[in-house]
Amino acid sequence: MSKAIKLITIVGARPQFVKAAAVSRAIARHNAENPGTPVDETIIHTGQHYDANMSQVFFDELKIPAPGHHLGVGSGSHGRQTGAMLDKIEQVLLSDRPDWVLVYGDTNSTLAGAVAAVKLHIPVAHVEAGLRSFNRKMPEEINRIVADSISDVLMCPTDTAVKNLAREGVTRGVHNVGDVMYDSVLFNSELASKQSRILETLKLESNGYFLATLHRAENTDEAGRLEAIFAAFAKSPLPVILPLHPRTQKVMQGRSIAMVPHVRILDPVSYLDVLILEKNARGF
Repeated sequence: MSKAIKLITIVGARPQFVKAAAVSRAIARHNAENPGTPVDETIIHTGQHYDANMSQVFFDELKIPAPGHHLGVGSGSHGRQTGAMLDKIEQVLLSDRPDWVLVYGDTNSTLAGAVAAVKLHIPVAHVEAGLRSFNRKMPEEINRIVADSISDVLMCPTDTAVKNLAREGVTRGVHNVGDVMYDSVLFNSELASKQSRILETLKLESNGYFLATLHRAENTDEAGRLEAIFAAFAKSPLPVILPLHPRTQKVMQGRSIAMVPHVRILDPVSYLDVLILEKNARGF
């Protein structure tokens, strides 16, 4: 048997858990079908999202392999959080000495994982490479640009992402592999229909509500914008279901926002519940 490829996957936020579930399934299938060339995956959970509703529930219901390392970094400013991740990830990489590091998307966990690996001369693979908002005020835009610039393999979800990289002069190691989030929707839709009871719990009817999310700093931190969003919710002819990020809940505690009776604020919900809410909403 050939020596196993040691892969460390770095995740820390809800979207990354969903993406990692799809890739971990593919790794398990590869290992079953190709025992002579196994991939030995270890997951590092940075703890960027640490609330149980935003972290553990995703590992449980999506059957993601348990993290080999949980760094428990938690919240903080971008610099403090990224620096703490960089330090702790580096310690794990020095100890485990993987052949590859795999990062996802555009979070601080992505940036810290890619930088820690490249400084130790460990090859980096970036899933969801090449996505651009063309808005450098977004911290995620900086994270994805830096991660792309130092990755050895760039796995793009679309042709547009490939073209974005080409415009930046990045063509080596670029592959259009498709969208792992779409893979996850296809894989989990039937499971969600069987397991989720969110419509019954909230007493909602299909096509009888709007679904909203609200967590971008551009919408929550700028004076007046959050108030304007709730004023728009007030004009909705149907109930607005609003699973609210803990960060947004904290921001709202310090604001005098006129609450709208038909806006139903929820704690973060599981991925399967989100799929059902999206599938049955009039719009979002």
